[in-house]
This record gives sequence, structure tokens and C-alpha cells, in this order.
Amino acid sequence: MSQIFIGKIIEEELRNQERSVVWLSRKLNCNRTNVYKIFNRTSIDTELLLRLSNILKCNFFASYTDRLEP
Repeated sequence: MSQIFIGKIIEEELRNQERSVVWLSRKLNCNRTNVYKIFNRTSIDTELLLRLSNILKCNFFASYTDRLEP
């Protein structure tokens, strides 16, 4: 099974929504540098993933749950 690159998935969704890194950094109450660091992550804290899912109105957890074995 290949690794999930969650940061790139989040970055792609942000771009698909035509929103800026500045917009996301304001929503997360952090600076742009931290947002770029998120984009480079291969794993992420679940609380942060929940916040990002709510902010971007996208279930990023599905990237993981879709890979659960039956």
C-alpha cells in the first residue's frame, strides 16, 4: 500500500477551492510558514486534520478510511 501524502491532498483541495495560503493561515490562526509546513507533511495530528476538514468543508479522513481493510 502506498503512503498517503496528506499535506499534498490538503494543498490540492485549497487550490481547487481557489483559496489562498493567507486565507487558510488566518482561519487556522497561524502564519503562512506553518501552512506550507502542513503541505509538506506525510502525517498529521487528528485534531488539526479535523480543523482543516471543517475549514475547507472536506473530509480529509476519507483518505485514510477508504483504505481500511474489510
